[in-house]
This record gives sequence, structure tokens and C-alpha cells, in this order.
Amino acid sequence: MDAILRQIGELLISSIPTIIALLIVWTGYRYIVHGKLQQVLEQRHALTQGAVEQAQKEIAKAEARTAEYEQRLREARAEIYKAQQANRQQMMDKRGTALAEARKQAGEKVKEARTSLAATVDSSRAALRGQADALADKVIESVLKPASAGGQ
Repeated sequence: MDAILRQIGELLISSIPTIIALLIVWTGYRYIVHGKLQQVLEQRHALTQGAVEQAQKEIAKAEARTAEYEQRLREARAEIYKAQQANRQQMMDKRGTALAEARKQAGEKVKEARTSLAATVDSSRAALRGQADALADKVIESVLKPASAGGQ
């Protein structure tokens, strides 16, 4: 066991220069390379993060523009719908006016026809009365004439 301890001690003593060399290399790395490497990594991260943030800002702007466009589109559609409704209402008003005028004219023509018909009926009645009276006179005359001729 003594031999093993001695060999371990010799290994440790012989590894001291390697440990020192490793510490020198590590220290050199820390001062020479590590600082610059960290700086480059931080710059890359900053650029990448900046690009991501810029992209997010652009996406937000695009979404805002899209929302604004959609709002304008909805407003334009609403205006078109209102214009169509106003046009339809105007056409309905014109139709209603034309229909009322046609009804009025038809009513006047019916009144005129009724008046004309009533006048025709009245004149026909008057003519029929006159003819009836004339016929009655002729009938009475023809009935009374033979009776008066036979009685003489």
C-alpha cells in the first residue's frame, strides 16, 4: 500500500506542470478570447432580438392597417347599403305617387262614366216616357176610335 501512495504522490508531482499549463491556457482564453466571444454573442443576440422586435412592430403595423382597411370597407359597404335603401325608398315613393295618380284618374273616369251613364239613363227614361206616352195615346186612340166609329 505504501507503494501505491508513493506512485500517487509521484503522479501528482509530475502533473503540477500540466495543471499550471492548463491554468495559463485557461487564463489566456478568458482574457483574450472569452471577452471578445461574449461581446460578439451579445451583439448577435442584440441584432437578432432587434430584428425580432422590428418584425413584431411591422406585424403590429400591418395588423393595424388591415384593421383600418376592414373598418373602411365596412363603412363603404354601409354607405352603399344606405344609398341603395334611399334609392329603393325613392322608387317606392315614385311608384306610390304614380299609383295614387292612376287611382285618382281611374276614379275620375269612373265618376265621368257614371255621370254619363246616369245622364244617358235619364235621357233614355225621358225618351221612353215620351214614347210610352205617345204609345199610350195611340193605344187609347186606337181603342177608342173603333168604339166611337161603331157607335155612330
